[in-house]
Amino acid sequence: MFIIHANALIDGCFQPDSILYVRDEKVETINGPLDMTGGECLDLNGDYLLPGFVDVHIHAFKGMDMMQGEEAVRHMSRELKKLGVAAFLPTTMSLDPQSTQRALAGVRAVMERPEANGARVLGAHMEAPFLSPEKAGAQRAEFFALPTEENWRRYTGRYASVVKLVTLAPELPGAMEMISFLVRQGIAVSAGHSVAAAEQLHQAADAGLTRATHLFNAQAPLNHRSPGVAGAALADDRIFCEIIADGLHLHPDILRMVWRCKGKEKAVVITDAMEAAGMPDGEYQLGGQPVNVKDGAARLAEGTLAGSTLTLARAVTNLVNYGIPPEDAALMTSKAPAMSIGFGEYGEIRRGAPAVFARFDANWNFVGVVG
Repeated sequence: MFIIHANALIDGCFQPDSILYVRDEKVETINGPLDMTGGECLDLNGDYLLPGFVDVHIHAFKGMDMMQGEEAVRHMSRELKKLGVAAFLPTTMSLDPQSTQRALAGVRAVMERPEANGARVLGAHMEAPFLSPEKAGAQRAEFFALPTEENWRRYTGRYASVVKLVTLAPELPGAMEMISFLVRQGIAVSAGHSVAAAEQLHQAADAGLTRATHLFNAQAPLNHRSPGVAGAALADDRIFCEIIADGLHLHPDILRMVWRCKGKEKAVVITDAMEAAGMPDGEYQLGGQPVNVKDGAARLAEGTLAGSTLTLARAVTNLVNYGIPPEDAALMTSKAPAMSIGFGEYGEIRRGAPAVFARFDANWNFVGVVG
């Protein structure tokens, strides 16, 4: 298939009138000598063409939660592809070890037999159970555990190999040893649901931690004498920082601040979506807890934000409206997330890259998925 008249993001900038040739779900040629005689042709009429999104922190989508197992993960894969997502990490909630293993088994099943027209499942993000009860957020603290190899085996069982990202609280006993252990397995480690001091965050980075989970949320507030996870992560060049760009979890000024500190390379936009994403307001669940969604905001009964209803397509529009350059917004939703978990083949429009793209009009409204 030929894609013509695309304002495509290539080498970090938008290039008008780009022509791409796609074959076997890969980008084969970009703006090269092409014979388009008789070939299928898609004319974008000058619309923006972005790399497919990569969501490394998403619990659920459109009525189904990954903790429900294989069919839920398959549902997420199919529905997310329709919104321009090329790949994602289904993300666990804190439940008992048996429920966690069942969720991981579902992830592995979809990895081994992917959906024919779905976003690729790269693995799982375990956001629990190695979290601080002091910053539980919407996670259920009764299922938290200390970060030990024994607990790791209890929660992952035969499915440890599908885990590509783990969120943990660096201040917990045994956390530094667990970080080193996970990194040796090729798993990225992120600080989250934590009251760690700045010094502990830097120590964790020394041990191999490279990320901060939904920055500022479920963390101690930034203080000029006690920077905590947020301040340390912004100052430490080794750390990728997740941000939820829905205008609820973070004020636009904070989003701009993170972008200025971390740049398009290490500001990682996530959705942290729960099952109401893509659905109307109403009553839903997250990790077995009732959640009320009103005006797009998902909250537990006591008012705590419980994930989001954001999509990455909407996040791009929000970021552009907040004054972040479109090129950077595109990379913060694709390349930066992919790089933060070691999947560099995603997030760029280049030869050999997966041919899943997000299309936007001149006003930065999402038009649809291409690919």
